[in-house]
Amino acid sequence: MKHALPVTRAQDFAAWYQAVIAEADLAEESGVRGCMVIRPWGYGIWERIQKLMDARIKAAGVENCYFPLFIPLSFFEKEADHVDGFAKEMAVVTHHRLVGDGKGKLIPDPESKLEEPLVVRPTSETVIGQAMSRWVQSWRDLPLLTNQWANVVRWEMRTRMFLRTSEFLWQEGHTAHADRDDAMRETMRALEMYRDFSENALAMPVVAGEKPENERFPGAVATYSIEAMMQDGKALQAGTSHYLGTGFAEAAGIKYQDQEGGQQLCHTTSWGVSTRMIGGVIMVHGDDDGLRCPPQIAPHQVVIVPMLRDNDEDAAVIAYCEELAKALGERDAFREPVRVLFDKKPTKAATKRWGWVKKGAPIIVEVGGRDVAGGNVSVLRRDRLYNEAGKTNSAILPRDAFVAEASAMLADIEANLHAEAKARLDGNIRRDVTNRDGLAAAFAGDKPGWVEVEWAKPTGDALDKVVEWLKGHKLTLRNVPLDAAPATGACIFTGGAAVERVLVGRSY
Repeated sequence: MKHALPVTRAQDFAAWYQAVIAEADLAEESGVRGCMVIRPWGYGIWERIQKLMDARIKAAGVENCYFPLFIPLSFFEKEADHVDGFAKEMAVVTHHRLVGDGKGKLIPDPESKLEEPLVVRPTSETVIGQAMSRWVQSWRDLPLLTNQWANVVRWEMRTRMFLRTSEFLWQEGHTAHADRDDAMRETMRALEMYRDFSENALAMPVVAGEKPENERFPGAVATYSIEAMMQDGKALQAGTSHYLGTGFAEAAGIKYQDQEGGQQLCHTTSWGVSTRMIGGVIMVHGDDDGLRCPPQIAPHQVVIVPMLRDNDEDAAVIAYCEELAKALGERDAFREPVRVLFDKKPTKAATKRWGWVKKGAPIIVEVGGRDVAGGNVSVLRRDRLYNEAGKTNSAILPRDAFVAEASAMLADIEANLHAEAKARLDGNIRRDVTNRDGLAAAFAGDKPGWVEVEWAKPTGDALDKVVEWLKGHKLTLRNVPLDAAPATGACIFTGGAAVERVLVGRSY
């Protein structure tokens, strides 16, 4: 069977991923290593993610703010663990002006050196902490719940579009609380928000759990994540939520006067998701013909393609398509009007159809003169592109019946994508491995999936040895699932009594 992409997942998964991004017009190289131009379809998906996530954030009482892109280096130096964790990834501004060198080149003006270097925002705990120290004075000011949508820069050495880029887009929530219990409730609320969003808006099943000590956010007391399984079996950390304790509050001076008149340090949290989610959607739902976009985040849920012949029928076809688009736009799907596009570009219908197949539009509708005469439409569901015979799976439906069924069809497409990914996730987690040799054998070659093992939650040098062994096998600890069964045996790494179960896998 011939497919729309030049390479299949089975042939080369990494090359296939890049092909989807290019052929679906999601993003392209920018001329700066590790930075990308996000094209309209890709950015439209991000706008949908923003809209749906922002509604969830605000529903929890969190307010949006904006903080500077440039952060004084001294802010980071107050939090030793934090700066150490990001030091190798920081982009630093040292001058504020360029001058000519007399040879046709521009160089930093030696006279414009900054008194204090500025770090291009890698994350905003430090600068937001300074603001919180001003905004919080009394227990009446708590909890303080803020979020910002922004870009950040982390100077990655190995980059891949959407997954790991030097500049990326995200939201970062930052909150301050009177005590640990309230801060932990916020940490877990954000984690559950991400889990629910991934499952119910992206149709991407995940495992929510706590990260091991070596995978914690720099300076955090506890880090929690949602982990998604890609089609090649690797894990993708799709979102994180951190309980930061009082360390950041102490460094930034975030204190409040309690009801007895005493001074107390705030407990803070941070949590975020990024454009990495788009990479996850590609690798969870894409096929050998391109992206399959979950309907809730598709910029256009239904695309109408007219089949024009340059004859007298064309005017009737166009009018029919316009009426169809209007009727569909008056229907609701997922509590919003159906997003429909009538594609009028002067391109052959077949070219347009396959263009939208590659972009992953959930429903593609073709309309020709014969359809107009019969009051029908030709409907192609992106989740079921081919029939059992390997032919394109178009269905001829009465127009009015299709309009009436469109909302349910979109819901069914989303449910189908989720069910397919959920079956893959559940079918590729092993829980029968009881020793290191078995763990190594489970990942011999290119076997997909993860392994959940019992372990003693080692720390310090003991954990370092575990991580080094895993690194030698190109494995990482992912998270300790919140819904994992209790540990009952021995730790496969130390031999001591296990206290919990942790997921192990290869990752992006």
